[in-house]
Amino acid sequence: MAGAAGGIALGGGAVLADTVAQPEQPPKSRTIPFHGHHQAGIVTPPQKDLIYVSLDVTVSTRAELTDLFRTLTSRARFLTAGGRPAEVAPTATPTDSGIVGPTVAADGLTVTVGVGASLFDDRYGLSARKPVQLVKMTPFRHDDLDPALSQGDLLIQICADERDTTVHALIDILMHTKSAAKLRWRIDGQRNPERPVGVRRDWFGFKDGISNPTVTDPAQMNQWVWVQPKSAEPAWAAGGTYHVVRIVHFFIEAWQKVSVAQQERIFGRRKASGAPMYAVGENATDLLDPIYTNDPQGLITPLNSHIRLANPQTPQTLATSTILRRSYDYDRSPNPPELDMGHAFTCFQRELNTYITMQNRLEDEALVPFISPRGGGYFFALPGVRDEKDYYARGLLT
Repeated sequence: MAGAAGGIALGGGAVLADTVAQPEQPPKSRTIPFHGHHQAGIVTPPQKDLIYVSLDVTVSTRAELTDLFRTLTSRARFLTAGGRPAEVAPTATPTDSGIVGPTVAADGLTVTVGVGASLFDDRYGLSARKPVQLVKMTPFRHDDLDPALSQGDLLIQICADERDTTVHALIDILMHTKSAAKLRWRIDGQRNPERPVGVRRDWFGFKDGISNPTVTDPAQMNQWVWVQPKSAEPAWAAGGTYHVVRIVHFFIEAWQKVSVAQQERIFGRRKASGAPMYAVGENATDLLDPIYTNDPQGLITPLNSHIRLANPQTPQTLATSTILRRSYDYDRSPNPPELDMGHAFTCFQRELNTYITMQNRLEDEALVPFISPRGGGYFFALPGVRDEKDYYARGLLT
């Protein structure tokens, strides 16, 4: 008697399949090259998932510090390429958490390592080699920085196409470095889908990261992002960049009480389309920077709107208005009585002062009552690892 779904009916209604089960196919995975003049994860198109982890180094000597960077390099090199973890006997401690299966997929993973100003204290004899503008983040006027969510000797940015890959990389890196560094703080982020098209939205509902230099243009990257040889910076820093992370809490409930028209004036863009204020209709597609020459008094785009203060488009502010934004949104565990949601603001720039000058302009922006910067730090993203013999921070340490 023929059974349902092509099987043979058995007593009690069970069905014996007449086909052999097919093995599960591994998900598609992409590999982003690890070696290069610059680190991946900076001009790389942002992946879906992010973890920032800040570490305090606990070793005593520069030789031990070098071993830490060598370990970080070997783990990042393996994780970003994928493959089979080292095998051990069934009764031995495993070398891998196994949360991504027996074979690690590259999954678009990038691991980007930066150093904080505190690494250049008197512990390792590195003070004379500190990047010229690298300092600890100090509060701006409206900041409420939590020391437990700020600063650090090292910052590791872990990004990938899927959540389990970033968590797997985090566990692996912490496991292999626990004797040399301790966790200071961590923030997890996500990139929301592009709705409807073009650019993702943040938790305020506005399209974020519209204004950026062209990452595929080497001239722009050399001008605005990468530290150049024979500059004021130490020779080892060429190919690196200053990395800013600002953990910005959003007052979601208060924002929801503001009319859309007023929200647009606060940001300086149309909410539905991301277009300049003078664009009409939610299908407007002009996502470029607005032009202010015909609006000197701010009647269309208010003078204290977010985008106008970030980039006033004056000759005096041209050199302090271009940064490479690569931000993520966070949603932390419940923190009554308010939602703990916000922005892991991220940017890279050739000079840290570019960001600091811009942020000083934003101290009087109309968005201030709806945000609260609570953590993060300033770091220097190291130059890239050139080849199999190279390792993170080799130029700094040798």
